[in-house]
Amino acid sequence: MGDTILDVAKRADAFFMKRSPIHDAMRRLAKTLAEMEIPFAIAGAMAANAHGHQRTTADVDILIRREDLQRFKEQHIGLGWVDKFEGSKNFRDTINNVSIDALMVGEFPGDGLPKPVAFPEPELVVEYRDEGIPYVSLKSLLELKLASGMTAAHRPRDLDDVIQLIRANQLSATYAGQLNPYVGDKFRELWQAAQIEEEY
Repeated sequence: MGDTILDVAKRADAFFMKRSPIHDAMRRLAKTLAEMEIPFAIAGAMAANAHGHQRTTADVDILIRREDLQRFKEQHIGLGWVDKFEGSKNFRDTINNVSIDALMVGEFPGDGLPKPVAFPEPELVVEYRDEGIPYVSLKSLLELKLASGMTAAHRPRDLDDVIQLIRANQLSATYAGQLNPYVGDKFRELWQAAQIEEEY
């Protein structure tokens, strides 16, 4: 049987109260990586939430170095985490049944092709927010989402996230000057879109 509207509402309520399986999976992973002294940062939709854009998601994105991910997997796969499939960089928290997607330092967002914006070293972009969890900074999150949405037509949500982050953080058009020039014009375009008041 499919979920009822009440089921969906209950899950959304748990998410926004930070009591969802997704939050539990994020906390569990963050605790384990911290204990291993592995540098990382939470990215994607969970980072967008930390920066004020409240929306649900079904997975957790982490920014991490390939060699550090390998070290984590060597010690923890089979102990409450499993690989998505053999050789996959992504894995799943089996306790919370939540997917973890790894964003590898040095690789490129969106279409994966080389571009001026790459996944940065987590130590350079980390901001500690809710419960001391390290998140990708707002500036870096915007750059990554802009570069992704600009080069991957199947990821329009990344561009919508930028619009909502502009609104949530009351960013000015001049914020474009802080961003990588590769995404500056797209930021200005989306900033204009963010100024339009929606009427229902």
